Amino acid sequence: MNNLTNWLSTLSQDSKPTFEECKTYLAQHLPLLNEFVRTEQDDIWHAEGNVAIHTDMVLQELYKVLDSDAPHITGERRQALVLGALLHDIAKPLTTRRKVLNEKERIVAPRHEEQGRSYLALRLCELPLSHTCIDSVLGLVGYHHLPKLLVIKNQDKSEYLRLAGNADTELLYWLEVADMKGRICPDLENQLSYLQEYRMFCEEYGIWEAKDMYKLIPKAIQVKENTISQIYLNNLAVDQILRREITVPEEAVAKTYAYAERYSNFVIMCGISGSGKSHWIKNNLADFTLISLDEIREEINGSRENQKSRGQVLQIAKDRLKFCLAKKQNVVWDATNLRKDFRDTLCTLGRNYHALITLVAFQQPITSIRKGNTNRQHAIPEDILDKQISNFQWPEFGEAQRMIVVGEKGKVLSYQGSFNFEGNEMQLQ
Repeated sequence: MNNLTNWLSTLSQDSKPTFEECKTYLAQHLPLLNEFVRTEQDDIWHAEGNVAIHTDMVLQELYKVLDSDAPHITGERRQALVLGALLHDIAKPLTTRRKVLNEKERIVAPRHEEQGRSYLALRLCELPLSHTCIDSVLGLVGYHHLPKLLVIKNQDKSEYLRLAGNADTELLYWLEVADMKGRICPDLENQLSYLQEYRMFCEEYGIWEAKDMYKLIPKAIQVKENTISQIYLNNLAVDQILRREITVPEEAVAKTYAYAERYSNFVIMCGISGSGKSHWIKNNLADFTLISLDEIREEINGSRENQKSRGQVLQIAKDRLKFCLAKKQNVVWDATNLRKDFRDTLCTLGRNYHALITLVAFQQPITSIRKGNTNRQHAIPEDILDKQISNFQWPEFGEAQRMIVVGEKGKVLSYQGSFNFEGNEMQLQ
C-alpha cells in the first residue's frame, strides 16, 4: 500500500504515467481496467481502436494540456484530473454493444458515464485518496459527456448549475479537450468548438471551477429572521431553480413563505446493508419518527428476512410517511434505497408535502461493508450483498434538497446544502 500511496501522490505533482503503468498499480482494485484492451470502439467515433488505446491517448493529450494551457491545475485537482482521464470510460467493458444506426451497425456504450460513476463510488474508497479527490473523480467520470451535450441541446442555465453541483466544471473542460484530442474522428474541430461554447457559458453563469450552489444562489435572499426558516429558503431556492420552477432566487421567497416557519425534515437513508445506517440514525436522529421497512416486515411477516407481502409492506410504510409529512413531523426512511428511481419517488412525495428533504448516503470501502454485514445482528447472504453492490446507483446533486455523505464508523465526509451548525454540531432540525 505504501508504493500505491507514493504513486498516487505523484499524480498531484508532475508525473505522467502511461495507461499500462496506471493499470499496474490500480487493476487489483479496479479490475475493469484489464478489460479495456478487449473492449472495442466504433470505427468512426473512435478509429484509434480499443478503449486501452484511447485511454492512453487521452492521458498523453492531458499531459500536453497541463504543460501548456492549464499549468495552474496542481495538487489534488491535478491528481483528480489524471485519475478522471484514466477512468472516464471505466464502465465501457460493461456497456459496450452493437446497435444499428441509420441502417449501419455501430458500436455504442450507452450510459457508461453514470455506470462508471456508480462502479467507482465505493471502489475508490479502497485507495489512499481523500474524499474530496474521490468526489472530483466521480464528477469527471459521471458527467464527462455533458459539456458538449449541454451546448448541442441548447440547455438553459439550470442545467449548467446542476452540472456544477455534481462536478468541477473547469476540470471537466480540460478532460474533454483531452478526450476529444485523444481519439481519431472526422469532426474534431467541430467537437472542440462545442467545448469552447461550454466554457463561455460556465464563465457567464459564474460557475467556472468548483462552486457551492448553496452560497452562489441564495446569496441575495438572506431575509429570514430565524435560522430554521432561512435554511429552508436557501435549500428550496436551489431546488426550485434546478427544477425550473423559478428563474431567480428572489422568487423562492414568495413560493416558500407559507411553509418556511414549520415544515417536516424528511431524511432518506441510502446505503448497502451493513454500512451502518441504523446505527447512524440512532446516534443522530433519535427524536425523528422512524419508518423502517425491516421493522414493518417483522411486524407483518414475523421476520425481517421474510420478503413476502412486499407490496403491503411498502404501502404501510408510505401511508405512515404521508401521515408524518402531513403533520409536519421530522421523519426518517430507513432502507437501502440503492436505486435512483425509488429515491425519486420518495423525494417527489416529500416535495408534495413541502418537506425539507435530506439524503444521507453511505460511502465506504467494500471490504468495510462486508465486515459490517458479517458483524450485524441480521446479516444478509453474500450473494445478496454482491447484488446490492452491483446495482447501487450512487446519488447525485439535485435528487434531494440536501445530501450528507457518511464514511466509515459514521464519520461525515461532506455536507451538500444549507445546514444549521451550532458550535461544531450539525442540527437537522
